[in-house]
Amino acid sequence: MIKTIFWKNNAVVLIDQNALPQIERHVVCTNYRQVISAIKDLTVRGAPAIGVAAAMGAALGALSIEAMPPEKFQIKFNLICDHIAKARPTARNLFWALERMKECLDDAISSGKQNLAARLVSEAKRICSEDITINRQMGKHGSVLLADGDNILTHCNAGALATAGYGTALGVIRAAREQGKKLHVYVDETRPVLQGARLTAWEMKKEKIPATLITDNMAGFLMQQGKIDKIIVGADRIAANGDTANKIGTYSLAVLAKAHGIPFYVAAPLSTFDFSIKTGAEITIEERSGDEVTNFRGVSTAPRGMKVYNPAFDLTPARYISAIITEEGIMTKPYLSLLAGIARKNKS
Repeated sequence: MIKTIFWKNNAVVLIDQNALPQIERHVVCTNYRQVISAIKDLTVRGAPAIGVAAAMGAALGALSIEAMPPEKFQIKFNLICDHIAKARPTARNLFWALERMKECLDDAISSGKQNLAARLVSEAKRICSEDITINRQMGKHGSVLLADGDNILTHCNAGALATAGYGTALGVIRAAREQGKKLHVYVDETRPVLQGARLTAWEMKKEKIPATLITDNMAGFLMQQGKIDKIIVGADRIAANGDTANKIGTYSLAVLAKAHGIPFYVAAPLSTFDFSIKTGAEITIEERSGDEVTNFRGVSTAPRGMKVYNPAFDLTPARYISAIITEEGIMTKPYLSLLAGIARKNKS
């Protein structure tokens, strides 16, 4: 299994996703500032993986805090978490993981526990291992939506590389393959950083899953030709009504899927849901450097000084989503009442 991120010798080890597919190498982060840099520059990416990285970065920060009374330790730790929280604004899992780390510290202090940093390291490791378990549960639930012989379109990378391992959208495909279903995957290249071409295609080759790479603007034509049976994507944040933020280009696919009568599925853990916001209109959309559009790996692809607009994500209204696959099962419309029930359950 592909291990995207793991803890080793009090350091965070990451697959360098910027080097793929040409070079397979790891980056070792020994302090939380290095983890922040890795999140910002996409060395690690994908909402669940960013969440795990944030938790492990916070744990590294805890190890750097000198011995002091618990209350002062907590103040310093919360400041470290606040720094990590600024790494990227859209992925809900980042904030969820930091909230969980803070709760872990609260519980440890209120219980009079010692070795606070060690407890935070254990919690970060637990978040990592739980992510893989959750992905496998999602895969098992979602696999029933895929039929033998299906041609599936994916966008961006929602595989093992976007998680601690196994994957969300690609986890569903993996699970169906493990059940013996014969599937073919159309891999959307995903401009401007080519997460589909570089990362999803790499995973498909690694797992020996039949796949074909297409440019983003070919997707509608393939749907028109009847070559796409299902579409599965991941998510970076899901509002209480089911509106979903995902990699830029997802909304276009959802609209095209609706026009062609093709099921459009979102696979995401419950940690991606933001029950504090009612609709997708409240989701902050990250805008990244224009260099991602005008250059690729040091090669200019546009005139110098060209104005660029580069939102990293877009919003897909819930009405275009056929089902949302989670570790607790498959949810279909109306999402609002279902998600409200889950929110109440999580608070209790």
